[in-house]
Parts: sequence; C-alpha cells; structure tokens
Amino acid sequence: MKRTALHGSHVSMGGKIVPFAGWEMPLQFQGILAEARYVRSYAGIFDVSHMGRLDISGPDAANLLQAVLTCDIKRLAVGKAKYSLICNDLGGIIDDTVVYRTKGSSYRLVPNASNTMEVLDWLWNCRKFLSIEAQINAITDETSMIAVQGPHSIDTLQPLCDTDLSTLGMFRIVEANVAGIKSHVATTGYTGEMGFELMTPSENARDIWAKLISYGARPCGLGARDVLRIEAGLLLHGTDINASITPIEAGLDRFVSWTKGAFHGYESLLRQKHTGITKSLVAFRLLEKGIPRNGYPIISDDKVLGNVTSGTYSPTLDTGIGLGYVAGNGMSLGAKILIDIRGRLTSAEVTKLPFYSRKKPYES
Repeated sequence: MKRTALHGSHVSMGGKIVPFAGWEMPLQFQGILAEARYVRSYAGIFDVSHMGRLDISGPDAANLLQAVLTCDIKRLAVGKAKYSLICNDLGGIIDDTVVYRTKGSSYRLVPNASNTMEVLDWLWNCRKFLSIEAQINAITDETSMIAVQGPHSIDTLQPLCDTDLSTLGMFRIVEANVAGIKSHVATTGYTGEMGFELMTPSENARDIWAKLISYGARPCGLGARDVLRIEAGLLLHGTDINASITPIEAGLDRFVSWTKGAFHGYESLLRQKHTGITKSLVAFRLLEKGIPRNGYPIISDDKVLGNVTSGTYSPTLDTGIGLGYVAGNGMSLGAKILIDIRGRLTSAEVTKLPFYSRKKPYES
C-alpha cells in the first residue's frame, strides 16, 4: 500500500485508515455523515493525492489527447478544464477524467487512482501508434492534491492564496502561490459544491493542510466524499462505469464530441447511438426507510430489471438514494420501483440527476 504525503497528518488527527485503490487513505475523521453535512454548510478538505497527475506536453500534445479523449481538446482554452472520458475501441469507459490546459501546449490529466497506470499505458501506446511528439510525465508521487470543498471554501483558502479566487469561474486552473508555495489551483471537485483542488509539491502538503484547518476547514474522508458525490449525481469508475459500459449507457453522451473527428471508440459509439442501447443508468430515491447498496436488485412488475451500483443515505435529503442499471432504454421519471434490501422490498421512485444542486456562494 502506498501512502500520501499527508498520511502522518491523518493518523495524528485520528483518521480511520483503510486500503483504497492501492493506497492507505482516511475513511473518516469525525463521522461520515457529520463530515458530509459540514461540507454542505461550510468547508471541508480532502486528501485526494491518490488520484493520478499526468502532464502531457509538446508539439503534438493536443493531437494525442484528441485521439484519446471524448471531448474536443482543441476547443479547450488555456486556463480551463473539461470533464472527459477515455474509451477503448469498443466504446467502453477505461476511465473518466478531468483535463486541464495549463499552458499553450501543456495539459494535465487527472485519472482515477486505480486506473492511472492503465491510462498511462493507453497514452504511451497511442503515442507510439500515431508516431507523434508528445511528452508524458507522471508527477503523482512528487505532488499532492488537496480538495477544498463547500460554500465557504473561498473564505478558507483565500487567506493563503495570492490570487483573487472570487474572479475564477468554474472549471478553471491558475498558477498561484498557496502559503507561499508555487501551486496550481483549480475550481473543480467531486462533491457538487463550489470549491477548489490544489496541486502542490508533496513536501509542502502538510503545512498547507494544517493552515487550511486553522482557517476553519474540517478534514473529511473517503466516506463523506462518496456520499457527497452520489448526492451530486457523479459517477464512480469501477462502480457505476467501467470498460464494459459505454458513455451512452451511462448517460454521459453529452461529454462526447460527435463532430471533432475520430477518437478511440468513436465508431463503436456511433453505431450504438443509431442502434440503441440494451441497458441504461437510472437514479432513484427511496420512499421509505432503507439504504440501497451495490448489487441490490431493482424490481418492477415482479421482474428484476437490474441492480444498484451506488447507494447511500443522503443526509442532505434525509432519505436513501441510489444509481443502477436496468434493461432497456431507461425509465420514466416518477416511475415506481422496488429495491430488494436484504429480502425486504423497499418502495422507490425514479428521479432525475443530480439529487442535489448546490446553492449559490454564501446563500443560506
């Protein structure tokens, strides 16, 4: 198991450490639901250093990413970011990622922790196949990544940062000094709240972490992050999406640029777009007490339609919510279904995503 540069801080603060994607990570500090509520009302900080950080640069960097990502990378301006997918040739999702354009011909890709090596291999193989000039530099080990999330994340981070954070829109990235350390600050996250993700040298991470706490941020673990991302309707690779599920089946086809030209998986996705899908992702909320979990059957008219992939109790909505795949091309909003929770058939209804949308900054 690998450890992030913040591991010692987590242990000293009583974090419950668990294995996750090959890393020792904090599951919780003061309790999953308490941490989730704090992020929704104020500002929490997460160690997300286990996520990959890959820098792609050189004269053909854009061409490499254009062949690998589903988004149109050539429309991405300097200082901006995009959520995108990396597909195999059958259209299955190898990973979902955020790509940042940090300079003219320099990009940063942040894949999921468990997929970082697979994404690296995919990039190397594509570069070789295309015979293009692009440098691929993995900087995961020498950098740390801290997410500051919540409606008061600006109050928490601004005292440490020499850039006016209030001027940044969503999905932006800037180079700035944080606690005097040259870092990248991005307005991205995985909680559905406004917030920031800091990428900074690992040797400075513990100092920045401690200073964020001194300004009111509360350390949060993977448990709260999972609750928050489900509330926000954000999918998790390896759970809600994988290499055998396509963006169309997952309801992510809005992140596919159909007009930019061919990319890996394009032909397969185009065929599926015209022929239709045999399974689709649905969102639901329980109408009675219970917590849906991965693998629980989804039932309608005495037939098992599919299974839950993600589920949780939502402290924000005070009910159980979940995601899952059902046979066919989706279900109507408001449709009544049953979730088999350990043999108890629990009433639920199909709803739209996200379950929760954030308030405007500082709105009470």
